[in-house]
Amino acid sequence: MYTTLISAAQLQTLQTNGTPLAVFDCTFDLMNPAAGHAAFVEQHIAGAQHADLDEHLATHDPALRVNGGRHPLPQRDVFAAWLQSVGVNTDTQVVVYDRNGMNYCGRLWWMLKWCGHDAVAVLDGGLQAWVAADGAVASGEATENTHGNFALREPLVKLVDTATVAAHLNDSQQTIIDARGAPRYRGEVEPLDPVAGHIPGALNRPFNTNLNEQGFFKSADELRAEFAALLGNAKADTVVHHCGSGVSAVPNVLAMEVAGLGRTALYAGSWSEWCNTPGLPCEKS
Repeated sequence: MYTTLISAAQLQTLQTNGTPLAVFDCTFDLMNPAAGHAAFVEQHIAGAQHADLDEHLATHDPALRVNGGRHPLPQRDVFAAWLQSVGVNTDTQVVVYDRNGMNYCGRLWWMLKWCGHDAVAVLDGGLQAWVAADGAVASGEATENTHGNFALREPLVKLVDTATVAAHLNDSQQTIIDARGAPRYRGEVEPLDPVAGHIPGALNRPFNTNLNEQGFFKSADELRAEFAALLGNAKADTVVHHCGSGVSAVPNVLAMEVAGLGRTALYAGSWSEWCNTPGLPCEKS
């Protein structure tokens, strides 16, 4: 069972050894939401399905969402019904990928953990690594799948809400890590949300810091050393990750687990919910 990262070679082996397998392409573009599906149709891993951030991994229906922000999580039972509709079973090994530096596919990785499914891994290096390894690719729409028997289990990850983050500002029980780029964190620019800045006391680690020059996750030792330098005296189990809308924070969640620092919490509402909540402090630096 793969639960964090999987290599192209390991995925190729799974494709041929009879392992129950589902592969999802999570390619997306915030500025052009239709581009993700278009990229999937042009080229994807053979046998993969497309998981769209807006359509499948978020909801804007107030009756169905768990949190606020730009990409609210759907309720777990709503998401589980979608997983069943695309053929995911309780024993399926799921592999997720994108061509965006493993940014968007982390959302599906985390959501499956949130629904109690541990057998899900991110393809290290994304579609680019798969193509470089001569992995089989296809074009066109995904093929139809039979209905799966996916069932909800106890969450394997921790979801934190706005009230909890606000209640623990600047105390030792919470260490906030902001995954947005440094200019957005400092409040110099804000292309997506109405207020610039960051949550008071948050540390900054842009999500792409986790990758090496070749586009793969850094080694466990490298990641552990970098997070130790960032956290200082703060304990890893106090960390709460956020970003703009709860998506690009997940690579930091994954990186800390790869580093052997445990499964840390996610504030899914993130800056887009925080800065739109009246009365909450916003900081620039």
